[in-house]
Amino acid sequence: MPVCKPNRSLFPGIAWTLIILMLTGSAAFAHGKQAWKKNSHHKKNRVFQRIANFPVYFNSAQPANETASEIIKATEDGNTLIYTDSPGERLGFVDITNPEQPQPLGTMALNGEPTSVAVAGSLALVAVNTSPDFVNPSGVLSVIDIPTRTVLREIPLGGQPDSVAVSPDKKYVAIAIENERDENVIVDGVEGGLPQLPAGLLQVIKMKGPVAGWQVKDVDLTGLSAAAPTDPEPEFVAINQANVATVTLQENNHIVMVDLKKRKVIRDFPAGTVNLTQIDTVEEDVIRLNGSLDEVPREPDAIAWLGNFWVVTANEGDLNGGSRGFSIFSRNGPLRYDSGNNVEHLAVRHGHYPESRSENKGTEPEGVEVARYGNQTLIFIGSERGNFVAVYRARLGRGPRFVQLLPTGRGPEGLLAIPERNLFVVAAENDEPGGIRSMISIYRMERGPANYPTILSDDDGNGLPIPWGALSALAADRANADLLYTVHDSFYKEAKLYSIDVSQTPAVITSATPILQNGAPLDLDLEGLVQRADGSFWAVSEGNASRDNVLLKVAADGTVLEEVLLPASVMALKQNNGFEGVAVTEAGGTERVYVAFQREWTNDPAGFVRIGEYTPSNTEWRFFYYPLDAPTSPAGGWVGLSEIVAIDDETFAVVERDNQGGPDATLKRIYEFSITGLTPEPQGNVFPTVAKTLKHDLLPGLQAPNGWVLDKVEGLAVAQDGKTYLVTDNDGVDDATGETQFQRLGPYDQLQ
Repeated sequence: MPVCKPNRSLFPGIAWTLIILMLTGSAAFAHGKQAWKKNSHHKKNRVFQRIANFPVYFNSAQPANETASEIIKATEDGNTLIYTDSPGERLGFVDITNPEQPQPLGTMALNGEPTSVAVAGSLALVAVNTSPDFVNPSGVLSVIDIPTRTVLREIPLGGQPDSVAVSPDKKYVAIAIENERDENVIVDGVEGGLPQLPAGLLQVIKMKGPVAGWQVKDVDLTGLSAAAPTDPEPEFVAINQANVATVTLQENNHIVMVDLKKRKVIRDFPAGTVNLTQIDTVEEDVIRLNGSLDEVPREPDAIAWLGNFWVVTANEGDLNGGSRGFSIFSRNGPLRYDSGNNVEHLAVRHGHYPESRSENKGTEPEGVEVARYGNQTLIFIGSERGNFVAVYRARLGRGPRFVQLLPTGRGPEGLLAIPERNLFVVAAENDEPGGIRSMISIYRMERGPANYPTILSDDDGNGLPIPWGALSALAADRANADLLYTVHDSFYKEAKLYSIDVSQTPAVITSATPILQNGAPLDLDLEGLVQRADGSFWAVSEGNASRDNVLLKVAADGTVLEEVLLPASVMALKQNNGFEGVAVTEAGGTERVYVAFQREWTNDPAGFVRIGEYTPSNTEWRFFYYPLDAPTSPAGGWVGLSEIVAIDDETFAVVERDNQGGPDATLKRIYEFSITGLTPEPQGNVFPTVAKTLKHDLLPGLQAPNGWVLDKVEGLAVAQDGKTYLVTDNDGVDDATGETQFQRLGPYDQLQ
C-alpha cells in the first residue's frame, strides 16, 4: 500500500497526530439546546447565509415540462455552475459571476441520461447512461469543451455509470459503473435483491495527451463484499490528493480504496452496522422519538475525503439499511466516528423531520461534501427527505460539532463547496411542474447571526427535541409580550398547543401540550387560535367533505371545554376551505368570537368570503362578507383568507393570500377592516360587506430569505407590546421544502 503524504492544504500547521485524536476522540455530539445557542446563532460566528435561489426551469425553453438539477459542479474560476438534468437528458449552465443574481446560460442536449459531472480545466466530463434496460447496461463519458459546448469525444464505458470524479491533480478520471439493480426483480425471495448481473466496476482514465488518445482501464470490484460478492454495484467515487479513489458499494454495505496509478484495489472493508435509539420508526402521522433499530447496515451513498487518511460517508441506505446519519472511517477501515441519531434530532428540532419516512430511512442523508473555509474544515451532510444540509465543523480531540442547518429545495442531491469564493451550492432535484420546482440554492459565508432557522424547538425535559411542524396559527399571550402560542394542522394526527418564546432569536418552541377530550388525543385540522381573557383559548378546526368546521374552547392545560358548530343551514353550504382563523373581543363585557372563512361557500358571491361572529352568551352566529382582491390569483389558483386578529373591539387584521409559491406568488398581504356601524346578519347570503384597507404587503418579506417563496402564510399575531409576528406552514415536509419562516414584522401601528 503506497504511503500518502498529508494533505496540508486541508489542515495547515496542525500536527497529524492531533488530527488522529480528533477522529478517535469522543463521539459525543453537541446537538441540544446549548449547541444552537453557542454555535450557529452567535453574532461573531462566520455562517452561511442563503443569498440566491435559481429554479432551473428558468433555463428551459419549455418551463412547464419536468426538469431537474441533480449533480452540480463549477468551472475552475467558480463563475459558472454546471448541473445534470436527468429528465431532460441535458446539461445545464448558470452564471454566478454575481452569486446574488444567478443568470440562466441555457442547456446542452446529451445522447442519454446524465448521472454525474466533473470538471477538469476547460473540460466537463459527463457520465451518461444509455442503457436500454437493466440487463443490457451501457453508457458513455461525454467529454465537453465548456467554452464552446462542443462534444470532443464520447468514450464508451463498461456499463451504466453513476458517479464520476477527477483527481485533484487532473491526472485521472474515475467512473463508478453501477449497473444498477431492477428494484422489481425478486432474487431469493427479496424484491430488488442481489445479485443482478452484469456486475459493476470502476473504470479509470489517465487524462494525458489529446482526448482522442484517452484509454479506459478497468478495476474489478467483485469478490470483495460478503453481501453480494458477484454484484458490487459501485455507487459513488471520490479521489484524494494522493490519487487514491474511495468507492462505496452501497447495497453491499462496503467501501473500497483504489490506487489509480496502479489501477489496483489496495484496501476494502465493510461499512458496518449501527444501533439507533430515540428515533421515530413508525409512520403514524405523529413524531415520536421512542423507537430503536438494531444492527442497521449503514449502506453509504456519497463519500468524501477528509484529508488523505479519512473518509466521510452519508449513510442513506438502499436495500437493507440506512443508518440515518454519517460516519468517519480511517482509510484503512476502522470506524472513527458515527453520528448516531444526531441528524434525525436536528431535523426534529428544526421542523424538518419527514414523518412520512419514519418506517423507511428517516431523513436519508445522501450527500456529503468536505471543504476548508478559512481556518475551518467543514463537513456538509445533505438530507434527501428532510430537505436540508447540516453543516459540521471538524474539531481536535472531539467529534464534529454542529454549526448550522441550511434549508434547501426538495431532494437535495448535489452539494458543491466553492471555498475560494466563500460560496456553497446545493442542487435539489425534485421537480413538480405547477408546484415546487427543482432549484439551485446559493449560500455565502458571512458574519452571523445565521438567518435560518427563524424558529426551532427546545428540549422536552428528557433531553429530546420537541417535535413540531405544519404550524397553522399564531396567538399572543395577553400578559407576556414575549410569549406566543401556535398549533399544527391535520398533517399530524394528535393536536397540540405549543408555546413560543420570542425573546430569543431564533424564536424557541418551549412546550407542547396535547389537546385532549375526555383524556384522549384529538385528530383536528386546527387553523386558528386566540387566547381568552381567563387564559384559556378559542381554536378553530377546518372542515372538509367528511369533517365539520368546529369552534373549540380549550383550557390552558389542553382540555377541550366546549365544541361549537355552525347552524345546520350554514353547515349545509360548506366547501373544503372553511375555518381559517379566529379572534375574540370583549366589548361592553360581552365576549364575541370572530371566525375567518378561507374561501367562498355555496351561494356566496365570487370573491366574497364570510367573517363569522359568534356570541357565546346566546350561542348566536351572524356574518359579514369580506371582499377578496380577486377570486383567483394572476398566476392561477385561488385567493382566500388564512388568519384574523382583533386589533381592538371593532378593528381586525386579516391575512389575504393566494395559494401560489416561488416566482408565481403574487398576493400575500395584511388587510385591516372595521365593523363600526355594520350589523352582521344571522343567515342567508346577503350580509354587510366590510371595507378593507391595505396594511402591509408581505411578499417582499417572504422573498427576503432568498429561497422558494413559501405559499402558506398561516399565522399572524400582535403581541401585548404591539409587535407583529408571522409564521408559515411547512406542510410537515411532505411535498414541500420543509422550511418555516417565523418573521418579526415590527410594531403593528408602524406597518405600511
